Amino acid sequence: MAQFQYRAADGDGRIVEGMIDAPARAQAASRLQERGLIPLQVDVPGERGRSSLLNLSLPQLSSWRNRIGKGDLLIFTHELSTLLTAGLPLDRSLQILGELSENPEMERVVGDVLQSVQRGKSLAESLGQHPRVFEPLYVNMVRAGEIGGVLETVLGRLTEYLERATELRDEVRSAMVYPVILLTTSMASVMVLLIYVLPKFTAIFTQGGAVLPLSARVLVAASEAMRGWWWLGVLLVGFGAAGFVRWVRTAAGRLRWDRFRLEVPLFGDLTRKVAVARFARTLGTLLNSGVPMLQSLDIVREVTGNIVLEAAIDEVKTGVRGGAGVAGPLSHTGVFPALALQMISVGEETGRLDQMLVSVADYFDKEVRGRLKRLTGMLEPILLVFGGLVVGFVVLSMFSAIFSMNNMPL
Repeated sequence: MAQFQYRAADGDGRIVEGMIDAPARAQAASRLQERGLIPLQVDVPGERGRSSLLNLSLPQLSSWRNRIGKGDLLIFTHELSTLLTAGLPLDRSLQILGELSENPEMERVVGDVLQSVQRGKSLAESLGQHPRVFEPLYVNMVRAGEIGGVLETVLGRLTEYLERATELRDEVRSAMVYPVILLTTSMASVMVLLIYVLPKFTAIFTQGGAVLPLSARVLVAASEAMRGWWWLGVLLVGFGAAGFVRWVRTAAGRLRWDRFRLEVPLFGDLTRKVAVARFARTLGTLLNSGVPMLQSLDIVREVTGNIVLEAAIDEVKTGVRGGAGVAGPLSHTGVFPALALQMISVGEETGRLDQMLVSVADYFDKEVRGRLKRLTGMLEPILLVFGGLVVGFVVLSMFSAIFSMNNMPL
């Protein structure tokens, strides 16, 4: 039997804290529910903030940054759904969330939302006053939930949507961490050799009057260029980056760049599948929450982040207005895979388009995960070999120069 420290809400919405004995954390939560309490946090004493039964404590990582991250929004939505489902009034639930928040910025935003609700505005209107935190997708789903009287259900769907989106984004980032570390380590090793190690050998070579091999002369020239003209390299990179950003901000540049992202070898297909999964999950979640089709398409268009996909969604909107449905106009865009089009078409025919869109998103999420594993599995040995060859070339060139000095006549 272990002791757990808990924080919970009672039937009146008051926060209570204390200790409870239970074999495990899950049993401790069950015993709290039997007492009529809503468990918000259950931890081993001394570990508060590092673990949570329902993952309801706001992340401490974002508190030092004093800004609201995706994790904060996810846990806020989960908490609000839990409290409303338990029967607490909206204003009391928001008050509790403000008290629980460990992020000053989140506490401020929740406080503003609470004051707005207490002045008679709807939750959707109150959330809409903070567009940097609550995107149009979030606000419109909440509005549909309030109109339909199913706010708790919609918040549950929002929680699931945010969880899936966060998981996919984190997996993409995690998959690229190791290849980036390998590449960075290789480049750093070469830089250290060229900037700090090679110049010491160069002085010896110069004093000895040895005729260096071609590979060593190339390295010496590269070392001198990096040490003497590094500022020019920084300027070129800076101007190049600034020029690229300025070009991408133009209409023609943005169109070409977004099209390139969808067509580039290896990564283009992955980008396309990620976009299809986001489109399907967002549209399916909105339709399932009662948001009208045209309004849902407008929201989806805002979150695509790709002009090519935005143009495709505009074609879909035109087709929907003309009664052509979704699958037909999507097929004319040439962006969406055939399997996705077939699944969406079946969803329209059976009257379960929202559910089929979520299934499409789940399928392509799995495809993205599998593709990432294969891609990283292929990149890792390539980068290892590339880094080894580069470092090996530098080392062998230095040794060849040393050997050339040993062969000089006395």
